[in-house]
Amino acid sequence: MGYQLPKTKANDIFHQWAQKYDIFAPKLMEGEGCFSDTDIIRYGKVSSLDEIEWGKKSDYSFKEVLLAINETLFYFTEDQTTVPKGPEKDILIFLRSCDLHAVKRLDEIYLKNGFEDFYYARIRNRAKFILMGCETTCSSGFCVSMGTNRSDNYDAYMKVEGETVYMDLKWEELFKDVAIAAEQAEVTPAFVTENKEKVTLPRNLSNESFTKEIWKEYGARCIKCGRCNFVCPTCTCFTMQDIFYKDNAKVGERRRVWASCQIDGYTDMAGGHGFRQSNADRMRFKVMHKIYDYEKRFGYPMCVGCGRCDDVCPEYISYSNLVNRLAKEESKA
Repeated sequence: MGYQLPKTKANDIFHQWAQKYDIFAPKLMEGEGCFSDTDIIRYGKVSSLDEIEWGKKSDYSFKEVLLAINETLFYFTEDQTTVPKGPEKDILIFLRSCDLHAVKRLDEIYLKNGFEDFYYARIRNRAKFILMGCETTCSSGFCVSMGTNRSDNYDAYMKVEGETVYMDLKWEELFKDVAIAAEQAEVTPAFVTENKEKVTLPRNLSNESFTKEIWKEYGARCIKCGRCNFVCPTCTCFTMQDIFYKDNAKVGERRRVWASCQIDGYTDMAGGHGFRQSNADRMRFKVMHKIYDYEKRFGYPMCVGCGRCDDVCPEYISYSNLVNRLAKEESKA
């Protein structure tokens, strides 16, 4: 059982929520794309339902809410360190089903992968997720193929239809605010059942899969920009930076910064050694990690089929086409 209420009342409640919570949702940012005359849909703080982009997939995922692109881990002086404070409010994140499945992948890496990451855990523990339904499929997504088109582990579901707002509330705190102003109604989340893009995952991959010519073919087109990693909701790689202040070189801060396995220098190590120097090796590592290595360890693929990597690649390299070709070649082997 859910609720329905006029959009005006829903916005009043939303304004109340904005006082109690930090609310993040996909929003249209005009003129903030790669070029001055292009727009982009990214996650940012919102205080009104009208600020949320309901009809289009965000160009970047929700990931930057839980994992800041550039995060200070601690400040240091000559003899002590200070950890910055965590979030002061609970956080509400609006996201679609594929991205909600991506949360599980991030949790697996940062909370259950042998240790619990302190910085991720303290913000993750304060995050609640509000599902946004998908009435129609996006052009590049293949969530149905990955089984991520449906979700039921949301804290709330919200849909705006004209001047009416529909909600399904599982988190009691939100329920208290809505119940007194809304009418009961049957509310079922909208999920797509078919995508334009379809992907067949290769099964029973052999060792020969790692040496196929397909990696050289796709690697030759890659320009090592790393954009595919940055828009991906499940990529978790980062690097560390120590920043020393100009007025005192013994004082500064250590930062965790997003990184990409596709760019030069990512695998460099002491002594001048480095792994995966060729584009082909990097392409193979990225794809096989998503569909083979991760699944072998955790029991399900890392990729959630959002299609953002296909959307953002300046060389029009299609991850979905690559996986389909790999599956086809494996079936012939």
